[in-house]
Amino acid sequence: MSLLPVQEARARVLAGSVRLGVVHVPLADAVGRVLAEDISATRQQPPFAASAMDGYAVRAVDAAEAGATLHLVGASVAGRRYAGALAPGETVRIFTGAPVPDGADTVLIQENTETVDPQTVRVTVPAQPGRHIRRAGLDFETGAALLAGGTRLDVRHVALAAAMNHATLPVGRAPKVGLIATGDELVAPGEAPGPDQIVASNTPALAALITAAGGEPIDLGIVRDNDAATVAALADGRDRGVDILVTLGGASVGDHDLVRKAFADVGMELGFWRIAMRPGKPLIFGHLGGIRVLGLPGNPVSSLVCAMLFLIPLVRALQGDAAPGPAYAAARLTHRMPANDGREDYVRARLTERDDGLPEADPFSLQDSSMLSTLAASGALIVRPPNAPAAEAGSLCRILRL
Repeated sequence: MSLLPVQEARARVLAGSVRLGVVHVPLADAVGRVLAEDISATRQQPPFAASAMDGYAVRAVDAAEAGATLHLVGASVAGRRYAGALAPGETVRIFTGAPVPDGADTVLIQENTETVDPQTVRVTVPAQPGRHIRRAGLDFETGAALLAGGTRLDVRHVALAAAMNHATLPVGRAPKVGLIATGDELVAPGEAPGPDQIVASNTPALAALITAAGGEPIDLGIVRDNDAATVAALADGRDRGVDILVTLGGASVGDHDLVRKAFADVGMELGFWRIAMRPGKPLIFGHLGGIRVLGLPGNPVSSLVCAMLFLIPLVRALQGDAAPGPAYAAARLTHRMPANDGREDYVRARLTERDDGLPEADPFSLQDSSMLSTLAASGALIVRPPNAPAAEAGSLCRILRL
């Protein structure tokens, strides 16, 4: 069986992805979710003409010359406006965000005044008409559609939705993602490993990735290396009502790599097995009824890279994200890289930001797929296309930011 190119494999994984449903979530829970419909402002912002500075609300004509004196008649503070209207020769003390009183057309900043007595203010720098006032509706008007359906929400969108007076937002339902770790060698974090065991890092790492992408991870535990246990775990995952079932490890060709056979035993329709990438060649994809199934490699870097390239875009697509990623960027190499073979290579690299906006990517010399320490120290993965020629130091490269 020939190795499938990465882009074709991802297209197959995402094929037919539609939003699973719509739920309303509080704003605090909306980051990482995908907006299900356009959201419009229920009010204008600001809802009144507001001061942009601390100072004095004046009529510009009364403060047009240095030395002019004004009669102080009151104050306007945020949340409590001055109730009257400004008459000629009068001023009102005003603070940032406070409503501008009727009759005023300018705010004279306090640095451009001096206090003569408790009721009198002298102008030291002439006022400029209209300065330091935010007009009503400066930010947005009532009814303005400011958030588009399909937007992947971040803190900026949450802040805007709150300002538009929305307490909840309609978003795509979170896909439920079952995670099954496989292997006699694994123990859960915090447990005491035996002399021939290691700690299972893939499940918590993928759970964090899934949560950040708006999904709901479900830990289905660690399965030991025997056929019956593997088949039983897959059947349990199928019956839990998950939307995506992910196995971690056991996807290769060793005597103890039992996942592919177990998938067949529970009735999975195989989409593909093995892709032309490094790390992460032994990737399985298929369908188990209406459930999408991904069999990820067990080596932790391979597992995480495959999750970034295939699982996370799928989680986003099932929420209605029309551009589920991954998003690539450009960088400049710090070192020469040799010609690549027939697999797309994802090379861990330090990333240094530069003033010109083009970061520098410094590849690690050791790229063993078991080494999480280099992944943790990386700022990006350098993406080397299949059969790419040698790349010189200083040349441009494509990266996937971490």
